[in-house]
Amino acid sequence: MAKTETVVITDDIDGSPDAQTLRFAYQGQQFEIDLAENNHVAFLASLRPFIAAARVDPSRRRLRGTRAERRSGSSFPVDRASVRAWARTQGIDIAERGRIRADVLERYAAAHEH
Repeated sequence: MAKTETVVITDDIDGSPDAQTLRFAYQGQQFEIDLAENNHVAFLASLRPFIAAARVDPSRRRLRGTRAERRSGSSFPVDRASVRAWARTQGIDIAERGRIRADVLERYAAAHEH
């Protein structure tokens, strides 16, 4: 007998489906939260002015993104699943796995700037 199990990750804020885990740190403490696309974008948008005004702590090692994220100059690590979902809604042909083209990452970042 075959058995299929489906795991649905729901948003920790509003319970919506298709959430992705976001990891972040604040004052040396590591956190994880599951956020769907809308809350993920809102979270990043809310941090953007504080990060823009902040100084980089030279004593801390910087977390590195993918080569395409560094090349595109993204200020935030990008959740690839969110990028893929967004790209599909925009009619952009994108593979389920593997590298995401820099132009797609740039378009995603531009579309989600507030």
